[in-house]
Amino acid sequence: MERAPGGRRRIRTWIGGTVAVLAAGALSLTGLTGTAQAADVNVAKNAGFESGLTNWTCSAGSGATVGSPVHGGAAALRATPGGQDNAKCAQAVAVQPNSTYTLSAWVQGGYAYLGAEGTGTTDVSAWTPDSSGWKQLTTTFRTGASTRSVTVYTHGWYGQSAYYADDVSVFGPDGGGGGDPEPQVPGAPSGLAVGAVTSSSVTLNWSAVSGATGYNVYRAGTKVQSASGTSSTVTGLAANTSYDFQVTATNAAGESAKSATVTGRTSQGGGGNPGPGVPKHAVTGYWQNFNNGAAVQKLRDVQAQYDIIAVSFADATATPGQITFNLDPAVGYASVADFKADIAAKKAAGKSVIISVGGEKGSISVNSDASATAFANSTYALMQEYGFNGVDIDLENGLNSTYMTKALRQLSAKAGAGMVLTMAPQTIDMQSTAGEYFKTALNVKDILTVVNMQYYNSGSMLGCDGKVYSQGSVDFLTALACIQLEGGLDPSQVGIGVPASTRGAGSGYVAPSIVNNALDCLTKGTNCGSFKPSKTYPGLRGAMTWSTNWDATAGNAWSDAVGPHVHGLP
Repeated sequence: MERAPGGRRRIRTWIGGTVAVLAAGALSLTGLTGTAQAADVNVAKNAGFESGLTNWTCSAGSGATVGSPVHGGAAALRATPGGQDNAKCAQAVAVQPNSTYTLSAWVQGGYAYLGAEGTGTTDVSAWTPDSSGWKQLTTTFRTGASTRSVTVYTHGWYGQSAYYADDVSVFGPDGGGGGDPEPQVPGAPSGLAVGAVTSSSVTLNWSAVSGATGYNVYRAGTKVQSASGTSSTVTGLAANTSYDFQVTATNAAGESAKSATVTGRTSQGGGGNPGPGVPKHAVTGYWQNFNNGAAVQKLRDVQAQYDIIAVSFADATATPGQITFNLDPAVGYASVADFKADIAAKKAAGKSVIISVGGEKGSISVNSDASATAFANSTYALMQEYGFNGVDIDLENGLNSTYMTKALRQLSAKAGAGMVLTMAPQTIDMQSTAGEYFKTALNVKDILTVVNMQYYNSGSMLGCDGKVYSQGSVDFLTALACIQLEGGLDPSQVGIGVPASTRGAGSGYVAPSIVNNALDCLTKGTNCGSFKPSKTYPGLRGAMTWSTNWDATAGNAWSDAVGPHVHGLP
C-alpha cells in the first residue's frame, strides 16, 4: 500500500521542516541576543522646558523659559543673542553607537538653528530665518562606532532678535539615559488665599504643585481663566460683592481635583477701608473689660475724643481659632443688654466699637485652615450679637500671616466693606516687612483701617534710617513709624500707640506733647527731633492709647491733649 510510505515521507518532510524552522529560529534568537536594538525614545531631557532650564545650558545667560508663546505644555525657551554671543542653548544626550537619530524642534522668532555635534560621524544642523509662527526644524545624524554622548543645541544669530524653541526631540535608540518620564495628573493646589482686591477684581494666590505646568481658576464652579504661575487676578467683577473661587493644577496628563474654596469680596472703591464713623484722623482707645486698678468704666463713660473703642479682650475657647466674649461683672454692668445698649449708643454718636483679640495674656492661635475659619465665623457671630463694627488684632504671642490673612479675608467677606480692622503689633513685629505681623498687614491692606503699633514696653529699636533709637522720645516714634510708612502701608493705616499714663505700661510712656510733636513731624515736617523724614505724610491716621481706663485715672489728660491735636491734623 502506498499510503504508509507516502505518509511517512510527509512526516519526515514535516519533521525536517520543523528542525529547519527551529534551527532558523535559534539563529534568529542568537542574532537578537548579539545585536538587539534599544527601543526608540526621545533621549532629550526636559524637552519641552517645563522644568525651566534644567538639563540645558545657555551661553552668557542668554536663555530663559517663558509662558508665552509656547508650542506645547506651559513653557518654552526664549534665547536672546547679544554682542558676540549667538544665544546657544545645549544639552548632552546619551546615545547608542552606530545608530541613527532624528533631531527636531519647533522654533519661531528670530533666526533659529538646530544642530548636533560630537556625533562621531558628520555633525549636522538646520536653520530658518525669522518666523512669526511655530515652524519645525528637522535633521538626522548617525553616531560613530564608539559614540555614547552627543550634544544637541539651538542658537540664534548675531545681531538678530530673540528666538523661541520648544518640544525638542532626539528620537532614536535609548542610550541608557531614558527619556522624560510620562507626566502624572498633579495634585490639587493648596494654600489658596485672596490677595489684593479692588472694586472690580480679586487677586488669588496659591502654593505651587509639583509636576503642574499650568493652573485653571474657577468662580462659582465655572472656569474663568488659566494661569501659568501661582497667582491670578480675576477681573470684571461687581463692586462690594462676594465670590467663591477654586483652582486646579494641569499638565499633559490632565487636570487635578479642585482646591478648597475661598471667598473674596470686592471693595466699594477707593483705597483702604475707613469703616463707618472713622474720620480721616482718628483716636483709638482700648476699653478694659476687667479691673486692674485703673478707673472702672462703662462704655458710656469713655471720653468723646475716642473715635475707635477697642473692647479688650475676646476670650479663647477649646476650639482652635474660635473666640467668645464674656462680660466681666467687675465693670459694673447690670446686664449684657445694658452693655449692648452702650455699644449702640456709641455707634449712634459716630464712634466705632470693635472687639480686640489677644493682649499680653491672649492665647488665641490661628495656624490652620480650620482655625482660620473658626476665627472668622466666631468673630462675625460676636459682631452680629453685640453690634461690634469690626476686630482688633493684638496677638502678642505670635501670629501666622498665612492663616491670619485667610481668617481676616473670610471675616471681611461676611462682614462687608464697612468692617473696621485694626492691629496693635509690638515694635519688634514691625521692624521688617518679612515679619509675620507686617506681612499680614500688607496682605490685608485693602481692608485694613489702621495699625497702631505699641511704642512702649520695647527698649531700643532701629528706625527707617538704620539708626538705633531709644523709646520715650519723639525720634523713637517718628523713625519707627517711617518703617511702616515706607514699607508699604498707606499713611491712613499708620497710628502711634502709647500708654495713657506712666501706670499704663512698664516702660515707654511719653508726655502727650511728645505724641503731638511726633504727629506734627510726620504730617507737617515740624517739631521733629534729630530724625526728620524725607517727606511728610499728611494722611497719617492718628494715635492710640492703652487705655481709656488709665486715661480716665489720670483725669483724661492724654485724650484731652492728643484728641484735639489729632482731629486738627491737615
